[in-house]
Amino acid sequence: MNGENGAEETTYEVPIGPIHPALKEPFLIKFRLDGEEIVDAEPHPGMNHRGIEFMGMHRNPMEVIPLSERICGICSIVHQHMFTTATEHALQIEPTNRARYIRTIMCELERIHSHILWAGVAAHEIGFDTHLHLTWKIREKVMDLLEYIAGNRVNYSMWTFGGVRRDITEEMHPKISETLEYYEKTYDKLENIFLKDPSIKMRTKDVGILSKKKALELCGVGPTVRASGVKKDVRIDQPYAAYGDIDIDYVIPSRYGFEDKGDVFSKTVVRLKELLQSIDIIKQCVAQMPEGEITSEPKKAALFNKLEKKDGEGIGRIEAPRGEAIHYVRLSEGREDIDNWKIRASTYNNLPTYAPMFMGEQIADIPIIAASIDPCIGCMDRAEIVDIRSGETETYAREELHELSVEKTKKLKEEGI
Repeated sequence: MNGENGAEETTYEVPIGPIHPALKEPFLIKFRLDGEEIVDAEPHPGMNHRGIEFMGMHRNPMEVIPLSERICGICSIVHQHMFTTATEHALQIEPTNRARYIRTIMCELERIHSHILWAGVAAHEIGFDTHLHLTWKIREKVMDLLEYIAGNRVNYSMWTFGGVRRDITEEMHPKISETLEYYEKTYDKLENIFLKDPSIKMRTKDVGILSKKKALELCGVGPTVRASGVKKDVRIDQPYAAYGDIDIDYVIPSRYGFEDKGDVFSKTVVRLKELLQSIDIIKQCVAQMPEGEITSEPKKAALFNKLEKKDGEGIGRIEAPRGEAIHYVRLSEGREDIDNWKIRASTYNNLPTYAPMFMGEQIADIPIIAASIDPCIGCMDRAEIVDIRSGETETYAREELHELSVEKTKKLKEEGI
């Protein structure tokens, strides 16, 4: 291949996606390779935008609760939690103490579910489908427990403004204990597979390294940066639900005798150790569960009245299994529907970390490096612009988006908003 000056180029471009066996959702990464070595990686998201924010702004907040958990099937609790928390802030509603503990239990059960699912996907990406099927078999136990508590294996419909819709009673405690004991007994098997198996170590150690410096500069979140030794966790930094009442610490590899290297192996360490942490958190919550009501707003009519008469805005910021995520909600008096709803998922923060992780690696390592941040494209994609008159889509460069943002801010200020 010849370059602009007629000189022969040694690099060539290989697009991975938007539909590819290594990717579980529509997503495109353009790689430039020099032989087998990656010399450049350019992610191109924006192919899985479903317009959920737009739909939410044409519904009242009560109707958005079930919509919010459909942003992601793996983090459905996370998004419902963030939306209800943001709306509670706007309405100045406080959840009951018992509801705070139930919310924490549900969030940690989903973290167990998510991390085990990730381990299976990671094994699949490096060709160990036996491990994929084993981990997904192990995952069934926590999904059974979630169904036992909420009635559904996915999309649990547990949250409401001021608390939760279903209680965790004492009669449920034996089932919870049985599930936690199962994972405590199974954990050694998972650690032997993912942290001690020589073949897996060869495919994950020193692969896809994200240094602590780059992790901080690129504002990554969750296990992606904790694997690099960055102590960042919303549950500790800005406690919500019952996290301020329980014993919890940052999970970084060096706490367990491993190096904070930021490679795929380090990210695996963080996720596996967080399984044990989640078990401990759930045990603490069950033991300390306060008595009382599960919601501070039991009367739906009174709640609707508050929703219609309130001007306000709020933010829901929590630690999803993939890392910090945020929902912003604005309500306006006299409007039944939501005035504004914006979502920032963990993958949006972690996507820039791909650049240093891919650089200098081999083409065969692309699938496992891509999977190492546990990407959720459906959560992240928020930026397709459609001209309804022509139906054509437009793609804006960073500079154009910045100029449009400045213009909009000036206009809002002129209008006194």
